[in-house]
Amino acid sequence: MANLNFNKNDDKIRLLISDMKRKHSIISLGGGKQKITKQHEKGKLTARERINYLKDSDSKFLEIGSFAGYKMYEEYGGCPSGGVVGGLIYIGGKLCVVVANDATVKAGSWFPITAKKNLRLQEISLENKLPIIYLVDSAGVFLPMQDEIFADKEHFGRIFRNNAKMSSLGINQISAIMGSCVAGGAYLPIMSDESIIVNKTANIFLAGSYLVKAAIGEDIDNEELGGATTHCEISGVTDYKAKNDKDALDKIKSLIDKIGNYNNAGFDRTSPIKPKKNEREIYGILPRERTMPYDMKEIIYRLVDNSKFEEYKENYGKSVICGYSRIDGWAVGIVANQREIIKTKKGEVQFGGVIYSDSADKSARFIANCNQKKIPLVFLQDVTGFMVGSKSEHGGIIKDGAKMVNTMSNSVVPKFTIIIGNSYGAGNYAMCGKAYDPRLILAWPTAKLGVMGGEQAAKVLLQIEKSKIKANGEKIDTNKEKSILNSIKEKYEIQTSPYYAASRLWVDNIIDPLETREFISIGIEAANHSPIKERYNPGVIQT
Repeated sequence: MANLNFNKNDDKIRLLISDMKRKHSIISLGGGKQKITKQHEKGKLTARERINYLKDSDSKFLEIGSFAGYKMYEEYGGCPSGGVVGGLIYIGGKLCVVVANDATVKAGSWFPITAKKNLRLQEISLENKLPIIYLVDSAGVFLPMQDEIFADKEHFGRIFRNNAKMSSLGINQISAIMGSCVAGGAYLPIMSDESIIVNKTANIFLAGSYLVKAAIGEDIDNEELGGATTHCEISGVTDYKAKNDKDALDKIKSLIDKIGNYNNAGFDRTSPIKPKKNEREIYGILPRERTMPYDMKEIIYRLVDNSKFEEYKENYGKSVICGYSRIDGWAVGIVANQREIIKTKKGEVQFGGVIYSDSADKSARFIANCNQKKIPLVFLQDVTGFMVGSKSEHGGIIKDGAKMVNTMSNSVVPKFTIIIGNSYGAGNYAMCGKAYDPRLILAWPTAKLGVMGGEQAAKVLLQIEKSKIKANGEKIDTNKEKSILNSIKEKYEIQTSPYYAASRLWVDNIIDPLETREFISIGIEAANHSPIKERYNPGVIQT
């Protein structure tokens, strides 16, 4: 299906993917090659090496939050991956969440984004009732930023509260202390169900030897104070002593191997079939300019099994596509924005990426159907928002939009969101943005997230700025107007970038479009560990 336009689109997205992989390769070095060498000299593996050894050799590590902290805290030297590496792995065929402190990044210190990422990984474990493994190697809270990490509801202490809640729910938690484990951070591994400590290279205590000397005048070294022998033979704080990192990781494998089977949620799965249409053609279909139209169905055909898609209300509410399909064998309900310019039967033109009243009404009904049938939902976002203007307002766009948000918010089936292109304003909300608890939310490198697009925002803010200048009795010439406009657009370009979103964990990761099927499949497999106990109730909906 290649043509000149297709090839230009293909070139553009391949460059974006190449740039994403280049950025990730730098991030994956953590604190850099010298710090990695020092880690090895201590007889320790890095966080990524530990995860790679722990996971089944024939499986992938589905990383969550690899771009967390990207271009943040630069005054302190940065915090690659938020100073912690985590995601979904298979251990002995069992799906688990893993969280590993990266000691090459500020000795594994906790920045605000570190706490946020740890909480997100715990949330994935909690929602899906998955075992969680903590590989602890951290000097504790990053003191220069303690006011942003210590005392609030979603700060450091929430992690230990989650430890307690997860334990009460029977979610297995295993910790390996593989380096420093200091102060408040010492509670995390000991609030786990079982803990392993590596001899000679790991220690755990509420206060290290220097603080003990300063506080009570006692002279003692860290090994005697809180090393493996102390805690395995004297205090009984830890459960197992390991000779080295690999021995500790082998112990985790052995413990996970003994965990019993789970009661599944009963989501339907058949034998996976690859899409009939070439997945790689997504690169050429997705336009290089976000104002250009394209047919979202052509993307769907390349994401779903056998390229088979049963569309719901095909000729009604065409600006949102709804339908049933399978992804890697799992039954799914798909809700996707259509960016084609659509002509209705009445001859009216509907602009691509906009949600109209009929589309919102259709989506609400479809979401309710998926809940009734126990079918997981997949949202494919390329949305500029809801339609505005007198015709839409008089037609009840707010009411229909609220209906869609209501049914989506109250869904009891797991939801997965892929941000393909635009994700603006209330459209982000209605299409299951981060605030609406998708089990996973992922962005393609072509994504943009913001309250509105840069162009529109720049024009609105320029009008406000011009009004202020005129109110002060000043004049604004063309050059000054252009300068203000460019400044606003530049700021919005940065803030709507997928990397800006990923660095703050508004999305779980930025992925190659060809990884989408795998992430959704493993996401549904994870969700299948957690039976649905709530009855679907969409709430009060005006008709």
